[in-house]
Amino acid sequence: MERRPSLDAATAAIRHDVRRMLQQPVPSAPAGIGRVLVGVSGGADSLALAAAVAHVAPRLDIAWGTLTVDHGLQQGSAAVARRTQAEMLALGASFAHVRRVEVGDAGGPEAAARRARYAALEGERVATQSDLILLAHTMDDQAETVLLGLARGSGAASLRGMRPLAGRLGRPLLGLRRETTRASCRAQGIDSWDDPQNHDASFARVRVRDRVLPVLERELGPGIVAALARTADLLAEDAVVLDALAVDRLNACEPGALPVEMLRGLPAGLATRVVKGMLERATGRAPARRHVLETLRLATEWHGQGPLDVPGGRVWRAEGEVRACARAH
Repeated sequence: MERRPSLDAATAAIRHDVRRMLQQPVPSAPAGIGRVLVGVSGGADSLALAAAVAHVAPRLDIAWGTLTVDHGLQQGSAAVARRTQAEMLALGASFAHVRRVEVGDAGGPEAAARRARYAALEGERVATQSDLILLAHTMDDQAETVLLGLARGSGAASLRGMRPLAGRLGRPLLGLRRETTRASCRAQGIDSWDDPQNHDASFARVRVRDRVLPVLERELGPGIVAALARTADLLAEDAVVLDALAVDRLNACEPGALPVEMLRGLPAGLATRVVKGMLERATGRAPARRHVLETLRLATEWHGQGPLDVPGGRVWRAEGEVRACARAH
């Protein structure tokens, strides 16, 4: 009997984590996952993910397809997208689509490209009736996200990084290093595309990846990537509890109104979440940290301040409450 070739460790690890995600309960698909959409750029991470999905999904009776987003930011991007599309069809994808997007400039090129990409993925998910979008972010991406958040002075909401499952987004590779996806591609003979923007030092994430993390590894010892990812997980655990407590307090109040005495009696980390939630519900906009703190001061440092303008609305104090409403158009 002919002996089957042994499976390399990298590919086995990726398949294991993909299978685990596809078999776990997903709130957005209570009847079970029937179809997944894989975001594929042509890079090693997403190609390794797609190859694992191609192996695992049919064995779980799950259909799968892919979307390649062409941001049109560099020469040859359309050709890369077409090549990736052909590779996905050869892997057995039930569909392999390409969407060209227009990237604006609001918030900087990285943020604008990200918004366009996620909008395209969600549009494709709806169009293909997919239950889950799978993305190929790795532990290295998570570590970079945490460092960027620290540099911005962000709170737990940002420092907890990306979650393995967030709504209809699944990230099965967050527990694996980037070197694992590259090793898997080499073992399977998969040729990946190296995006030139991944080496463009004008992007903060590239500088973190190529300059900051290597220095931390050298000066603090190996394991810094895993440590940063672990920090994100620990913060996420705490944030889930605090967010739930904030929602409970918010739901117990009248819409757009928070009792001053209630706010004064809350720990700061909970009070800011309650205020942030009220502002988001009242205005439909996410407030900046300074707007949250200014609103909270109407309760904790009251000395007759007048109404405050916040993004999309206004807040004021009246009859023992901090109140908020949307701005009239």
